[in-house]
Amino acid sequence: MSSSLHIGEVRRIAVVGGRRIPFARSDGPYATASNQEMLTAVVDALVERYGLDGPGAVGELVAGAVLKHSRDFNLARETVLGSRLDARTPAYDIQQACGTGLQAVIAAANKIALGQTESAIAGGADTTSDAPLGVNDALRRILLEVRRAPSPGARLKALARIRPGHLVPDIPRNAEPRTGLSMGEHAAVTARAWGITREAQDALAATSHRRLAAAYERGFLADLVVPFRGLERDQNLRPDSTPEKLARLAPVFGTGGPNPTMTAGNSTPLTDGAAVVLLASEEWARERGLEPRAYLTAYETAAVDFAGGDVAGGPDGLLMAPAHAVPRMLDKAGYGIEDFDFVEIHEAFASQVLATLAAWEKQGLAPVDRARLNVTGSSLATGHPFAATGARMVATLAELLAERDAPGRGLISICAAGGQGVTAILERP
Repeated sequence: MSSSLHIGEVRRIAVVGGRRIPFARSDGPYATASNQEMLTAVVDALVERYGLDGPGAVGELVAGAVLKHSRDFNLARETVLGSRLDARTPAYDIQQACGTGLQAVIAAANKIALGQTESAIAGGADTTSDAPLGVNDALRRILLEVRRAPSPGARLKALARIRPGHLVPDIPRNAEPRTGLSMGEHAAVTARAWGITREAQDALAATSHRRLAAAYERGFLADLVVPFRGLERDQNLRPDSTPEKLARLAPVFGTGGPNPTMTAGNSTPLTDGAAVVLLASEEWARERGLEPRAYLTAYETAAVDFAGGDVAGGPDGLLMAPAHAVPRMLDKAGYGIEDFDFVEIHEAFASQVLATLAAWEKQGLAPVDRARLNVTGSSLATGHPFAATGARMVATLAELLAERDAPGRGLISICAAGGQGVTAILERP
């Protein structure tokens, strides 16, 4: 901890580097890999790259997962204990749906900025292959009654009420509890409200695949992606994807309404994976001879009333919180969209990206230059392990800024379940 830091003073937060494993489609190569195994793999890769295996080398680990087994209640700390990090490294979990990875980065950054720690690893992991299956709620209530029963007879009486239907597990659903609609169905409502065409969605999706393929081919990801379980590239990547090929796919969301436009090709698939980022104070990086790739300079979160939006004719859709967070963040920072060399928007759905761009323009921001948008591809091509995406985007953007070897600035925008958005600015002086 810096002894010279006073209340009200803040330090710059350096993004030193990041690591992730290739993202895999659900029930694929990582079908038997746990959140902890995947998260440990990327932490160890970071430890190896930056020599972080000494005593007290890292101040703390902040990470999370959206889909967690009960055994994962202390995921970050268990990852430390199973990794090459010093076992005395503190760790804690964080979760904000698809914004988890970026929110973990923000949480770690705040401590570094205030001098409470010198360095931290932040990120997340998620597996939809190994999703937790809950006990049927009716069965759970019976079992609790059995536990509370005062006598063997009372326990047997409670157990006698169990029926075959009680043995059906409670499977996690991709649906909002407030509305009962899946994220895709919500996005379909937003796409229709903003007049987002099928052609525009397919074009954006094809571009994402093409740009990710090009990034791999030129070696851009060589220092960011580490092989895992036989996979060396993101499994969802389709280098030969074209708008014409995507146009052949049948709609899968919004099919109950007129002219559905959202398909499996312009929507993000269920994915497994993990990613982390190393953050530090400038002093910590300098002492170790590490050049920061970029600096995290601003961040903002927002939430919208989607229950009074998509399903009630209101103005806000489930995934539209970044439409509010970004203008607010830019206003505080004194920037316009035109001041950014890179704009990284999480591609939960192509329609959501296009609706967000339209909403920014409606609020007075300049149009985003598409040549600067997701220049190495994004979630439509990489896939989207919920809690890992934020760290993937931070590490990718920091590397893009460092690669230019010139002053630059990048924007990150992530939508999340529950009508939330997490956004940030990275800069390289």
